[in-house]
Amino acid sequence: MSLPAALPHLDFVTDPDVLGSLSHDDAEWAPVGRATAAVRPRTTEEVGAIVAACADRGIPVVARGAGTGLSGGANAVDGCVILDLSRMNRILEIDPDNMIAVVQPGVVNNDLKAAVAEHGLWYPPDPASAPWSTIGGNVATNAGGLCCLKYGVTRDYVLGLEAVVGGPAGPYGTAVRLGHRTTKGVAGYDLVGLFVGSEGTLGVVTEITLRLRPARAASPRTVVGAFPSVVAAGNAVAATTRRGLLPTALELLDRACLQAVEDWKHLGLSATAEALLLAQIDTPGAAGDEEAAELAAIFQSAGAEWAEQSTDEFEAEALFAARRLAYPAMERLGPVLTEDVCVPRSAVPTMLATIEEIAARHSLTVATIAHAGDGNLHPLIRTPPNDEKAKEQAQSAFEEILRSAIALGGTVTGEHGVGLLKRRGMREEQSPEVLAMQQALKNSLDPRNIFNPTKVTGDPES
Repeated sequence: MSLPAALPHLDFVTDPDVLGSLSHDDAEWAPVGRATAAVRPRTTEEVGAIVAACADRGIPVVARGAGTGLSGGANAVDGCVILDLSRMNRILEIDPDNMIAVVQPGVVNNDLKAAVAEHGLWYPPDPASAPWSTIGGNVATNAGGLCCLKYGVTRDYVLGLEAVVGGPAGPYGTAVRLGHRTTKGVAGYDLVGLFVGSEGTLGVVTEITLRLRPARAASPRTVVGAFPSVVAAGNAVAATTRRGLLPTALELLDRACLQAVEDWKHLGLSATAEALLLAQIDTPGAAGDEEAAELAAIFQSAGAEWAEQSTDEFEAEALFAARRLAYPAMERLGPVLTEDVCVPRSAVPTMLATIEEIAARHSLTVATIAHAGDGNLHPLIRTPPNDEKAKEQAQSAFEEILRSAIALGGTVTGEHGVGLLKRRGMREEQSPEVLAMQQALKNSLDPRNIFNPTKVTGDPES
């Protein structure tokens, strides 16, 4: 009996065009398999029924949210069923007394922010895709964002999860609750932490309990520095770290990205500097004024052509809008292979110089955006359409950048996840013993290899 016949009450999608659009994320160069169908559940019980039916038939299950991922983590594998969680988009509870929210995985990040703000609360994780990406997808990759330098990443805000699993918990399709609603809790292993960042390879998350913070009292101050090179901007980042300053955000945007956004959105931005550093400081009162002045002085001493606190709220908003729009703006110009390396903050200048050297040696256009304050760099490798030679050069450069980050004591992915694109890099970063531990976890929690197979721990040569 076919899945639609076995589950007649569910909304299956088999139209080839719609199925194709649901079969991949935004990692344009990651391979995409051919899905059998997609299904759009609304409840945990429906997810459980789908997983059970798929497990009985040996059909892989690939969960997806908004499809904004950049590693191929939500891409279809041949013969799979795509589990489209976009209709599980309800905010189930906002508890101001305990400062928590309970949401389904399809809730959009910015929608949650707006909802909790009405209660005087704030949900800090803010990936650049926050207007579109879902909390479930953020949990899958442990997303960070612009504010993570000071306020942490998604894992820091996930208190509990409900997930549909299989293996030792019971038959495939069993729903379990992990974690708690309390601010502290160490009963047993940290299974919530294990699931956050697991990219859907251990089960399907159907509900998330999130920690919230009080709303910030005032709009943050914005400090902007213009630099003659991305390396000079990197030196300013390292200097900021040495001085012990902790801005809310410290973002890098190079000239190519800034110009691409301006050509697309006409925000009235000037693209005369080779790189901009955008910082936000939310310390209240006179202490915040002092931090902003000190940060501007650090930028200038590191070689900034100019550095100042922005007094124009519209200008400051436009600059951070440009940072969020940089990737889609570059993507409009041609195929983009996106990196996500993270290095120690003191190594940011060296990593930026290395990226420039690799780009020049391969005759490639590489624009760079970065959560520079925490060492998370996103070089955007752009190639002309339908240029196979340039694409090969880009893929070689991609792997070189990964190896360079590892050599500097960094990691191949700070927030986008391993997915399909970083599997080889993960094997170079981690020891055989650690890789074996991860494979053992996958085998134990998903013995039938149903949940998002080939991703993360899959063979990079397959």
